[in-house]
Formats: sequence, C-alpha cells, structure tokens
Amino acid sequence: MQFVPWRYIADWKCKACGICCKAYSVVISFQEWLNIVKNYGVEATVSGINKLYLKKRSDGSCIFLYNVSGMYLCGLQHMKPVACKLWPFKILTTPKYGFANEALYFLGGNKFYIYADSNCNGLVYGQPTWTFATETLKEFVEIATGVRRNQVKSTANISLLSFPGLYDFRRFSI
Repeated sequence: MQFVPWRYIADWKCKACGICCKAYSVVISFQEWLNIVKNYGVEATVSGINKLYLKKRSDGSCIFLYNVSGMYLCGLQHMKPVACKLWPFKILTTPKYGFANEALYFLGGNKFYIYADSNCNGLVYGQPTWTFATETLKEFVEIATGVRRNQVKSTANISLLSFPGLYDFRRFSI
C-alpha cells in the first residue's frame, strides 16, 4: 500500500466498489467492539494479539459488506467503525509517510498530515478542488478527532431512488 499526500489529490468520491472492505482488515476500538458484540454477537469480530477486528468471510471480505445492485454497501452504517469512515485517508499529527509540506493540513489552529491510500478507486489526482480541500477533508479530520460522527462527503452518495423496489414505502401508508 502506498500513501499519497492530499495536495496531489484533486477530489475523492466513494464509488461503493468495496475494495476497502475486501482487501483490508478493519481494526475496531474496544467501544466499537462492545457495540458490535451487543448487536451481532462476538462471532462478528476477531481478536488479535493486541487488536480487535471485524470478521471476514472466506473470500476475504468484511461480513458486513453487501452487494446491492452492483454497489457494495456497509451493513453497519448505523454504527460504522471510525477506521471505515476514514478510509482511504490517514489523518495523522506527524508526517509518517514523508512529503510533510504536501500532506500538511490546518484546521481550527491544529496541524494534521493527511495521506490517502493509493489503492482507492475514488481518488482523482491533480490540483485539489476547493470543495475537496475545505469540505471533504474537513469532514474526515472532524471524524478522526471525534468532533463529528455523521458522514456526508466521506461516504458514498446513495439514494433510495437508486434502488427501486429495495424498500416498499406502501407499508408505511395510513
């Protein structure tokens, strides 16, 4: 895996391709583990030597990954782990992967170093757009620092209208 400083990225949009949920093991915090175990049972997780993970299927994909009409969606949207919310970005307080000037990002008077995993299909390389630099990255930093929980720009833009028949709204009629 190779990490690219954010200043080399023009934009990013999740394509719901599922690569992040197939190729990587998801590390979860103890609190996330407790919530998942409470709702899905301990068998939905795996313990490592000093880390907790989401369980994977035999094909290597996360057990909460679902293919819906060719789009890979997370079954944990209501309690998605922070590691999943942040992918493909690494929000750090030191320039771990070099290129410090290109990775440097300021928010609220604080310095961060932001890198993206080059394996993500949603990355568009080039001069950062204003929206990417001021809105998208801000949301990722806020999620990483615990200031924000909900996702808008940091997840796939999925509309129920994209999946006709997935939900039958007639059952809610009075």
